[in-house]
Amino acid sequence: MTESAPAAPGATLGKDLPTCPSCGATVTPTASFCEECGATLTPIDGVVDDHTGGEELESPITLSHPVERAEATDIEAALETDMPGDTEDTVIIARPCTNCGGVIGEDGYCQTCGTKAPTERDHYTEQPSSWVAACCDKGIRHFRNEDATAVASDPALGGRAVLVVCDGVSTSVDSDVASLAAARAAREVLLAHRPAGMGVPASQAGATAAALQAAAARANAAVVEKTAPTSDNAASCTFAAAVIDDSQIVFGNVGDSRVYWVPDPGSTTDPVELSVDDSVAQARIAMGVSREEAENGPQAHAITKWLGRDSPDFTPRTGSIDVTDPGWLVVCSDGLWNYVSEAAALQSLIGTLSGAEPDPLPLSVALVGWANEQGGKDNISVALARHEV
Repeated sequence: MTESAPAAPGATLGKDLPTCPSCGATVTPTASFCEECGATLTPIDGVVDDHTGGEELESPITLSHPVERAEATDIEAALETDMPGDTEDTVIIARPCTNCGGVIGEDGYCQTCGTKAPTERDHYTEQPSSWVAACCDKGIRHFRNEDATAVASDPALGGRAVLVVCDGVSTSVDSDVASLAAARAAREVLLAHRPAGMGVPASQAGATAAALQAAAARANAAVVEKTAPTSDNAASCTFAAAVIDDSQIVFGNVGDSRVYWVPDPGSTTDPVELSVDDSVAQARIAMGVSREEAENGPQAHAITKWLGRDSPDFTPRTGSIDVTDPGWLVVCSDGLWNYVSEAAALQSLIGTLSGAEPDPLPLSVALVGWANEQGGKDNISVALARHEV
């Protein structure tokens, strides 16, 4: 999750929220503990939950509050997506114990080691094809997963793939709902807008960039639709998406979720961070502050653009490149890049974690696991598409 957002004209992110007495982090009035340091809090009397008395919202809206365990039918409903045509949703429902690999019983605990399994919203993977996959995880320090991924692809390597990552703003209400709604809405738009017969590559790139802008607009509308009308701290999230079609990558972002192109080690081209953050840290970098200092300084994760009812501007910054080497298209949240921001460092990490054969699912899981090993201080999302020449 994005941990904070700055005040902006017309915006109310974090407005009039109390702070944790232990660490000073902004918290919601109804919070029972601080997401930043874990300190116990006393909910403020008289604050009405935005779900109470309002329109009942569909699953996974209920996951915006801690849950002990969802029933299997509720889990499947929460992860169900209406896809265009005969495209099937790709979230993997069944999975082994994350501690020992054992079978998870009906009570939600591992039958081998007894470890309680995370909810399906806390950790899930997607794999629409052999060359595209995503992993989304709540990390170590936060009590819920406010990140979301949505991916789709042609069956054959070298076709077209869509990768979307959204990161809920933690100081806004129902950000876990917002991110999932936004990611899936954007994916639908990008699937529906498939340029064909566009002639030169530049024309195709322009059409895809326009589709990314439409996807961001639809994602923003989805966030607004999931925001309770009475909420004075509207749900918000970031947006990062990329479409790879043969050798062309078109990308766009709002906020500080990122898109990278990472060629294999030894390639003729260098790895590159394609997106540019909309953040206080990026503004400081533009003024000459070093990346390391800016990304670890005050308000490092304060974003200057986001999706949501209070957003003054949700138009994504877009761009495109043609790739000539084998490698990975990576779309991720700050839960990963917090620990590996430089593109060259990400290339090295992927080289270390990749198996003998390039397989996006185990690699996405390994990248999430590595981020958790570094501290897992935020939710973590990684979406990958493989490119070969």
